[in-house]
Amino acid sequence: MEHERILIERGQRSGLPIIVAVHSTALGQAIGGCRLAAYPGWRDGLTDALRLSAAMTDKCALAGLPNGGGKTVVALPPGRILDDTARRDVLHDVADVIASLGGAYATGPDMGTGPDDMATIAERTPYAFCRPVDAGGSGDSSEATAVGVLASLQALCAERFGSPDLSAHTFAILGLGRVGAHLLGLLDEAGAPPVVVSDVDENKRTVAGKHGATWTDPQRCLTADVDVLVPAATGGLLTAASVPTLRCAAIAGPANNQLDEPATAGLLHARGILWAPDIVVSAGGIVHATAVELRHETSGQATARVRAIGETLAEILRTARATETTPAAAARSRARNLVARASGRLAP
Repeated sequence: MEHERILIERGQRSGLPIIVAVHSTALGQAIGGCRLAAYPGWRDGLTDALRLSAAMTDKCALAGLPNGGGKTVVALPPGRILDDTARRDVLHDVADVIASLGGAYATGPDMGTGPDDMATIAERTPYAFCRPVDAGGSGDSSEATAVGVLASLQALCAERFGSPDLSAHTFAILGLGRVGAHLLGLLDEAGAPPVVVSDVDENKRTVAGKHGATWTDPQRCLTADVDVLVPAATGGLLTAASVPTLRCAAIAGPANNQLDEPATAGLLHARGILWAPDIVVSAGGIVHATAVELRHETSGQATARVRAIGETLAEILRTARATETTPAAAARSRARNLVARASGRLAP
C-alpha cells in the first residue's frame, strides 16, 4: 500500500462517509482539498481519494513545498442535497476526522467546497486553509493561480519558441472562470495579441470584451490556430480523439487532469505539441495559500514562491528534451525522486 493512512468514518452528525487519505508526509504535513460530491457508492469516493492524494504528493514535491499529499472526500448519495444545517454537520464531521490526525494533514477547498466551508471546518480544527480573509485566511486563490500560470507560459514559450516574451505569441484560453479571467488580464498587460477565448457561460463575453479578446465557441477555441492553448476549465479535454484536431504548438493551463489518460502525453509528444504538466502549472493557488496560512510568510515571500513555478517548469522541460521523453514522464520522475530522497530511499 502506497498510502500512509486511510481513515473512513461514518460522520457522527451527518451519517455520511468521511474519507481522508494521507498519501505521504515524507516532505512534511500532507495537504489536499476537501471534495464534497455525489458518488454511486462510498467505495468510489475512496478510489477518488486515493488517486487524488497521490497526485497531490507529486504536486507538492514539484512546487517545492514542504508538504506531502492528502485528500478528503465526502461521498454523497446520488441526488442528495444538503441544506445549511446538514452542510454544517458534515463539515464538522470532516473537521473531527482531520483533528484526529493530530496535524498530519490539513485541507483546503476542492470540488463542492469553498473558502466559507474552510472557515466552518476551522471552527473545530486549525488544519484548514484558503479561509476568507475576514476569517484569518488568505482568501480567493485564483489570482495566485493565474500568476503561476503566467510564469509557466513564459517558461513554455522560452523552451518552445526561444523567447519568454508573451507579446510575441498568440494564445487561446478555454474557460473564463476566476483563474481564466485573471490570466486574460495578465496576458493583456503583458502585451499579448488579442486572445481567443471561450466559456460555456455566455455571460463571460463581458470579460472577453474588457480585454479586447476574440470570443468563439469551446470547440473552435480548443482547435484554434494559435501558438499556445490554455485549458482553464474542466479536465479530460486532451484525448486520443481531440489531439489530432489541435493546431497549437504548445499547451499550458490551470485546468486539472487535462489528459484523459497518461498515454495521451505520448500522443501530444508524437505530434510535436509541447505540453506543460498541469500539476506544475496549476500549483500557484496552493503555494500561496499554504505559504501565508500554514507557514505565516509575507505576501511578498508567497508571491516569490508562486513565480518560481516558472523555473521549475523550465527545468522539467529541459530534462524532457535532454532525455527525449515527455514532460509528463520527466515531472513524474522528478517528483518521485524528491519524495524518495526525503524518505531516505534514495541517496542525495
